[in-house]
Amino acid sequence: MDEFHRGSCLCGTIEYGVSSELKAVTHCHCSQCRKGHGAAFATYASAPAEALTIMSGAESLQAYESSRGVTRQFCSRCGSSLFWRNSTGAFSEWVSIALGTLDTPLRPRKQKHVNVGSKADWYHINDEHPQND
Repeated sequence: MDEFHRGSCLCGTIEYGVSSELKAVTHCHCSQCRKGHGAAFATYASAPAEALTIMSGAESLQAYESSRGVTRQFCSRCGSSLFWRNSTGAFSEWVSIALGTLDTPLRPRKQKHVNVGSKADWYHINDEHPQND
């Protein structure tokens, strides 16, 4: 095992581990991510679904299908957005992890902004990371 990351929800009920490298660090500006996180954007990274282990609180993990084939998971106690997964297409074997819930350090080599065409009008992107609609 090259990497191991731990994370948890706000109330600490759900604790998880990821036993692989976190890839594709993405700041998503779509309206669903903004609403789900209550922020200008949500930051996720992906890992193979088999690398994610719910270590405690699995009974509090709830799911919501936010669009066809896309399931978002959150803590039913505190509402923390934790994961999302697309059950269709080429990336169905991957899970995206909300990086704000990590309890271990992560220093990504690359990052990008996506769905910037629908970003919050009150937020201005002021970094060097690539952007696409």
